[in-house]
This record gives sequence, structure tokens and C-alpha cells, in this order.
Amino acid sequence: MEDSATAIHVATGGGDSVRAELHGHVLLVTIDRPEARNAINAAVTLGIGEALDYADEHDDVWVVIVTGAGDASFCAGQDLKEAAAGVFLDDPRAARWGFAGFVKHAISKPVIAAVNGFALGGGTEIVLASDLAVAVETATFGLPEVKRGIIAGAGGSFRLGRQIPAKIALEAILTGEPIPAQTALQLGLVNRVVPAGHLLDAAFELAERIMANAPVAVQASKRLARGITDGTVAAEGPDWARSTEESKAVIASADAREGMRAFAEKRAPRWQGK
Repeated sequence: MEDSATAIHVATGGGDSVRAELHGHVLLVTIDRPEARNAINAAVTLGIGEALDYADEHDDVWVVIVTGAGDASFCAGQDLKEAAAGVFLDDPRAARWGFAGFVKHAISKPVIAAVNGFALGGGTEIVLASDLAVAVETATFGLPEVKRGIIAGAGGSFRLGRQIPAKIALEAILTGEPIPAQTALQLGLVNRVVPAGHLLDAAFELAERIMANAPVAVQASKRLARGITDGTVAAEGPDWARSTEESKAVIASADAREGMRAFAEKRAPRWQGK
């Protein structure tokens, strides 16, 4: 990793919740809410979304690395306290960017997820939306939404089975059980697993290997590989439409209400199947 003293601060609308710093040609974006397990709220969504826009619009950014502050959590998913309070980001860009300002935000610059701890629910969906991923040995992945009576509506339900074997993905989705870092590596969900303390070094080393190549060719190659045209992946359009409709139906169910209530009351849910 380059000396942090060379970092140039990039202002975002995330305030103190998101730090974006330019290290040479690498934009390091850090979710900085360790006290909330780096959960995604409106400020983080705005901060990450604007950081990715900055990366796509500036020729001096060749690679983006996204990570979380601290050594416990990469991202715990949606900030449920804010969601329960009805806080809504009234910004038209949010719908275009998707969850965390990230999961539908298709940019040409390669994006590496540096997973510094557990990445459950929305955290795993951020990893799935990244181009490459490096994780610490203690990292954990998974889509536990069904345990709460909801679904992985930020791309996890359809992306996981396209990145790891379908039956393994369905087991993870339907049971909600976690995937340890070494298993994630064996399945191809991440590119590297490294000891604690070496995460950013490994992420920057991977970025350097990418940056040894011509930026214009790298970016064109990514667009071709990911099916990106004008900042969107058209092939995923039907998947997002189905995900939205299913999410609406599920969130209105009695089971979803029971799942959230049971979580808040720290007890096992009593499902009704309706």
C-alpha cells in the first residue's frame, strides 16, 4: 500500500460516514461507521455513490478499493434502526445506484472489495457487485435475510448463484447460514484470503497488477466482461424487476413483520407462512 501521507481527500456527501482518498491512481473508499458495524444508512449511500461517480469521471483514478473501518465488520447490511425510523434518502441518484450507492452502480474502473470482517446480507451483496475481492481469514459471508422473514433484494438472490456453484448458492440463500472466508475462497467468491493486518497491502498489490496494464484497455475489458453499456448492465434488468416485485410482496407479509419483531426482541421467530 502506498504511504497514506500521499493521499488526497475526495469530498463526498457521506460526511464522516465515508472516507474517500486517492493513493496514486487508487481511490480507497472506506465505510467509516465501526460503531454501527459499518451498516449502510442514507449518508453512506450518498458517500459511496458520489465516490464511484468521482472515480468514473476522473482519468487519474484507475482502480477503486472499497473497505470498512475497524477489524470486525466490513458491512452489516442495512441500518435497521434508520429503516425502522422511516429515514429515506430523497435523492434520485439513489435508485440508479442501488443499495449502498453501489450494487447497481456499474462503473468502468475495476472495483476491489477489501473485506476486513463479517460481510453479511448487504455486505455480501456489495462483494457480489465488486469485480474482485480480498478478505481477511476471519471474514464471514452470507445472506441471512430469510432468518428475518425477508429476502436478499440487493442482488444477492440472483448474483450468488452466478458466482459460485448454483446448489451451494441455493443452500446459502435458503438456509441463511454463513460462509467462512476459506470456503468463500474455494468457491471463487473471493480472490485472496490473507492474515489480519495484511488486507490493504493485498488489495493494493492486486490493484498494482491491474494498473501495470493500459487503463483504457482495462476499462473496455471490464465493460465487455460485465456487459456494461452507458453505466448499466442491461442483462440484469429483468432480475432487478423481479427482485423488486418479490421484495414488495415479502415485506408486506406477516412473516416479515414477525421476523423483525423477533429480531428486536431477541427471540426465535414464530413463522405462519403468510
